[in-house]
Amino acid sequence: MAAPGPVPAVAPVDERLPLPRLLPFAAQHVLAMIAAPVSTVFLLAGGLHLPPGRTAALLSATLVLCGAGALLQSFGVLRIGARLPFMMLPGGAAAALFLQIAREHGPATASGAVLLAGALLLAVVPLYGRIVRFFPPLVMGATVLVIGVNMIAVAAPMAAAGTGPALATIAATALGLVLLRGVWRQLSVLLGMAVGTAAAALLGTPFRAVPGDAVLALPHLLPYGAPHFDLVASLPLLVFALASLAEATGQTVLNSEAVGRTPDPARDVPRTARADAVASLAAGLFGGATMVTSAENIGIVRLTGVRSRYVTAAAGALLVLCGLLAPVTRLLAALPVPVVGGAALVIYAVIASMGIDMLRRTDLADRAASTVIALTLLAGLLPILAPRLYAPLPGWAHTLFGSGVPAAALTAAVLSALVSRLDPARRTAPAGAG
Repeated sequence: MAAPGPVPAVAPVDERLPLPRLLPFAAQHVLAMIAAPVSTVFLLAGGLHLPPGRTAALLSATLVLCGAGALLQSFGVLRIGARLPFMMLPGGAAAALFLQIAREHGPATASGAVLLAGALLLAVVPLYGRIVRFFPPLVMGATVLVIGVNMIAVAAPMAAAGTGPALATIAATALGLVLLRGVWRQLSVLLGMAVGTAAAALLGTPFRAVPGDAVLALPHLLPYGAPHFDLVASLPLLVFALASLAEATGQTVLNSEAVGRTPDPARDVPRTARADAVASLAAGLFGGATMVTSAENIGIVRLTGVRSRYVTAAAGALLVLCGLLAPVTRLLAALPVPVVGGAALVIYAVIASMGIDMLRRTDLADRAASTVIALTLLAGLLPILAPRLYAPLPGWAHTLFGSGVPAAALTAAVLSALVSRLDPARRTAPAGAG
């Protein structure tokens, strides 16, 4: 009888950890990303003037969707999900676009835009290779920079509702970003909000009462009513959906390298994008912003050396549990508006700096590139600096050019494509691919 052969080694990404090791690593992933969904919900709730009960319900839905997205990316089903240790959260730029659409056209139209963007992403995934080249760092960087500046203008009135708590939140968050390291630095926004909340209590700033005594929180389906579909109003999120393919490329390659898997963008990026699209469709039904796969946890994978996708799956399960616990969501929803506004200012400033970082991958000494950036900034900032400039335009044109983000995105994409066509040597790699 022949001796049994050696047992095949399990790839690190497929390693199943014992529960005593699994839970601490999963909790670390949750702590590293929890600030993003919580702060995003506060931004949306503040911008839409949602009552505390609605805020708690939106937070519940967002945490559940983040957890479900992590499970989907970690396990992968029917070529949906990359089977990599990914977390998922509402995108900062996507949330800003959602809020802008909601403020100008109503939250039902914003929810419809999220659904359209998710459907578009699913539809174009087979054309991934052809689309991603239209969104080089020049386009993405200039657009993200304009998004950050535009949304700072939106968040400023929230912070002005209470100068003391807002300044305490900003100062504490900034100190955390500068002085802390590792997971603690990633928690700077939550730590800043905690300091701002303490300042609000000392200064007598009112907290919001959140009614209810239930233990379980169930997300509300269609909280703004039936979605309204408006292609022109949805254009910013549709452009974002297409551009997200470029970001998904870089994140999938980085994560594959981090877990020791040979990167295969043609196979894995469409799977990552499909999971983003499915989670975004669910978010549109529950009142949330477009969902995106997060790169934040890749640093934890590299730091700890634990590369198992079962860790992020467990983190997803923890997020679902947190989202279904009503006392947790009610407590968070009671935070004062100035604290939320102060955190929002820092978050949007960070988004703007991300745009600058993307632009560093472009040769800024190149005259054509610098001209595209200058005209993009002009198109994106004019609606803030001179809001009446586009008033005489027809309604569809006012929607496109009277709002900074869609005007910037269109300007950057069209001019960049024109420059590339006139001089193919100027073409650059997609954003996030480096």
